Amino acid sequence: MVIVLKRAMLVMGVAVSCSAVAQRSTPVSQAEVDAITRDAILIDTHDDVPSLTVDGYDIAKPNTKGMTDLPRMRGYLGAEFFAVFVDAEYVKGNHSANRTLQMIDTVRTDVIANHPNDFLFATTADDIERAHREHKIAALMGIEGGHAIEDSLRLLRDYYALGIRYMTLTHFNTNDWADSQGDFTDPKVKKHNGLTLFGKDVVREMNRLGMMVDISHVADKTFYDALAVSTAPMIASHSSCRALTGFTRNMTDDMIRGLAEKGGVININFGCSFLSQRYYDEEDKAEKEMKSKRAAAEALKDPAAKQAAQLAIKDPVAKIAPATLEDLVAHIDHAVKVAGIDHVGIGTDFDGLSCVPREVSSYNKFPVLTRALLEKGYSAEDIKKIYGGNMLRVMRAVQKRAEELKSEPAIETAYKP
Repeated sequence: MVIVLKRAMLVMGVAVSCSAVAQRSTPVSQAEVDAITRDAILIDTHDDVPSLTVDGYDIAKPNTKGMTDLPRMRGYLGAEFFAVFVDAEYVKGNHSANRTLQMIDTVRTDVIANHPNDFLFATTADDIERAHREHKIAALMGIEGGHAIEDSLRLLRDYYALGIRYMTLTHFNTNDWADSQGDFTDPKVKKHNGLTLFGKDVVREMNRLGMMVDISHVADKTFYDALAVSTAPMIASHSSCRALTGFTRNMTDDMIRGLAEKGGVININFGCSFLSQRYYDEEDKAEKEMKSKRAAAEALKDPAAKQAAQLAIKDPVAKIAPATLEDLVAHIDHAVKVAGIDHVGIGTDFDGLSCVPREVSSYNKFPVLTRALLEKGYSAEDIKKIYGGNMLRVMRAVQKRAEELKSEPAIETAYKP
């Protein structure tokens, strides 16, 4: 009866694991903020800085053009899921696996091995807690883009052995077994109506291994297919709420409820186009205007005139006022109201986007968000759950499910076009 009631409450959009928070009436002290900064294990489920380190950037040096560097991570960040991002361009000529291995190596070599006093290689929730006790940052990895496995479950298992603990089923591109949000309106792209039979076996094998299924970037039907197939909690590593910002990379309330009902977590993306409808609309308008200007310049026949027209085009997106701290808090608060306090986390997408709220532009700014959440009425224990406690629970649940499946043989399904 309790289970039935909980399901009904989720369907109605009622948070079942916490009551709605009430705006705080008393001032927030610096001591409260400092205590949370010290005690919480802040887990960021998506950071794209490996795309810089793979090209030679030293994470210990100030990242003057980006958001992630050791000086701003120390003392604030407990665990980082470094994004093993594989651009769709590597699909051509079957170079996805090669790029994946390069990205894994930059995390293991350029980040962890080169900075052993700051980072601890981690694959489990226990590892994250050990890193926290040792005052180090737990370094984990998640693959962004299912094309990285080149349609091979053997490669999936190899990546797990190298330390990968989640995989985003798609990136902005539909692959051979899963539809993406990024091109679902493109008539030239072959669709699968969600997951193919092979795609469903990818999810099952991830469950068997203990690799979290990440549904950020996937088409809505792909999400629902994965939700039906997975027997372990899933995550959205870097998504926000579509009810507040209409970007289709965000999740609908029904999707957030479904994710929560199976024990999963939506990790809120800090990108301006994810957080602010105003920014999203202005960015869309600016990008269309810039595309039109580029097309007009390209159509000019005189080489000198064409070059002058191209040089005169300025990126208008940079002039758009960014999303705000209030926008970010609104998305966190909405997700909590829809899913419950146990199903919301942090997935900044730092260094994978160009615009985030100025107030929280890196990890050393998180005390600002902490104060804002306290003022909103969230307790210290609530914030600790959002910052990392919920992801620790999911990781343990995924590991437990893998232990239950350990007697099952590896899935040997071969991809069939």
